[in-house]
Amino acid sequence: MDLAANLKARIREVKDFPEPGISYKDITTLLKDGLALKQAVDELGSVFSNEQIDFVVGIESRGFILGAPLAVERGCGFIPVRKPGKLPATTLRQEYSLEYGSDAVEIHEDAITKGQQVLVVDDVLATGGTMQATCQLLERVGANIVGLTFLIELAFLKGRRLLEPYRVESIIQY
Repeated sequence: MDLAANLKARIREVKDFPEPGISYKDITTLLKDGLALKQAVDELGSVFSNEQIDFVVGIESRGFILGAPLAVERGCGFIPVRKPGKLPATTLRQEYSLEYGSDAVEIHEDAITKGQQVLVVDDVLATGGTMQATCQLLERVGANIVGLTFLIELAFLKGRRLLEPYRVESIIQY
């Protein structure tokens, strides 16, 4: 069994969550398997192994779970991108549209020095809105985005199109 299939086998699908008609991809079953978690983290960064990375950026909250160990593995820093009101120092905010309403992400304004290389990590690429807002935020602080890496891509939602021209990688596709 290849790595993607092995990891996919450890993801639980929960029908009708968070609302009827949705088949939620629950990664908690993968996270509790130490070997699978290590394999996932290793694979998330492997396609960027030849790239200089100053920081791994993780999006709240599952991006933290996958991004922090990747940063440790790479020997670089980790920067959180959070929902509004969660960071203690001065922040920059980027709003984005949802199907019904809007949301925002924030980063400390002093988190990155212009030109530093970042790899952005999240658990799932769905419609791409949260990642697009994160990339806009990172560009505002002067980051050079090396790539975007995801454990899961819901390819049928075509979120990858919203993230052009960034390099987008994912381990598992549905």
